[in-house]
Amino acid sequence: MRTRLTSLYHRIGLEIYWYMIALGVLVAAVLFLNHQRTGLTPAATAFVVPVLNLPIFWYGICIVGGIALGAYVVSKLAQERALALFQTSVPTAVQQQPLTVLKPGDDLLLKFSRQHIHTLGDLLYRWGLDSRQLGLQPAEIEMVGQQLEQTPGVEKAWLTDAPWRIWYPDHVWNGLMVCLVFAVIGARLYHVLTPSPSMAAFGIETPWDYFRNPGQLINIRAGGLGIYGGLAGGALGLFIYTRRQRIPSLAWADLGVVGVALGQVFGRWGNFFNQELYGRPTDLPWAITIDQAHRLPGYEQFSRFHPAFLYESLWNLLAFLVLYTLAKRYRAKLLTGELTALYLIFYAVGRILLETVRLDSRTLHLAGLNLNMAVATFVSLMVALLMAAWVMVRRWQRKQQH
Repeated sequence: MRTRLTSLYHRIGLEIYWYMIALGVLVAAVLFLNHQRTGLTPAATAFVVPVLNLPIFWYGICIVGGIALGAYVVSKLAQERALALFQTSVPTAVQQQPLTVLKPGDDLLLKFSRQHIHTLGDLLYRWGLDSRQLGLQPAEIEMVGQQLEQTPGVEKAWLTDAPWRIWYPDHVWNGLMVCLVFAVIGARLYHVLTPSPSMAAFGIETPWDYFRNPGQLINIRAGGLGIYGGLAGGALGLFIYTRRQRIPSLAWADLGVVGVALGQVFGRWGNFFNQELYGRPTDLPWAITIDQAHRLPGYEQFSRFHPAFLYESLWNLLAFLVLYTLAKRYRAKLLTGELTALYLIFYAVGRILLETVRLDSRTLHLAGLNLNMAVATFVSLMVALLMAAWVMVRRWQRKQQH
């Protein structure tokens, strides 16, 4: 499968994910234009699983699809970095040697061929990433390892702790579940600590009300998930995974935020199907129509609102394009961690702008005073200022060192 995708890439000249992104944007555009024409929103339920009678919602499909696409892009970027490190670490003369220098035997040569390993360079690259993924028996792995150690020009470090190992693309998929578990916990905790005003309909007006109604703590369908809590939880999950794998946390965060921004582009469209995350009433041509059942208290007489979910989706698309370009073309000019900081600044600025039209945002209270500022706005300001200061201080320190 991987070989077929690589072959297709060479024929069309663009990574496959660009066509997937373009298709997703096209589908979203068609959905939105049809909504503008008819005023109708597709049902929130995509389909029902037979026998189990289990409804599958478009909201979940959008989120899972966005996460998967973002992770795929990150895995391809990691693969590029792994290959680049391999090329600079292993001399071309060593890479081009035939596998026969190992005297592996016909059976092993056949296994290598099935794995599309034809040269010593192919083998060293794959071995350095993870020798367990070569499809060999333990005894065969041990034997090949001994043969490689005895091969002239092969350094032992390439076999035990290859420099390109840190960018093993499978780290994306192996670490994804860890990050997601912590992200969901963090996102829910953030929401519990800052419940929106509309939660009053469920008996929740303050964080303490959640603990008086423990069932509501895990009732995600009735409540929400806070993005800042999700980012904090995901960062903790990333730290735990990278520490266990002995790979750089901050460098992986720089790649990870590229996928996060892309995931948010499509994940936000789940709000469209649920008719939520809309802004103040408006008569603008691109306003969306919200059904009576989904209008917030006090806005029942209005039907058309700002498509806040669309604003955030487009802002995240811009963030993705900027982060992707920097990660691909200007990585050498960036300090480790600066892409992560830029993503946080991007999201924070977008959120501050979005809060000017959003409804149902919890306002900040300090010392018993209502500051008439959304909690998300305050948090966004702090995040943007701290990240900007962190980048400037590190840049200043680097300049002083030179």
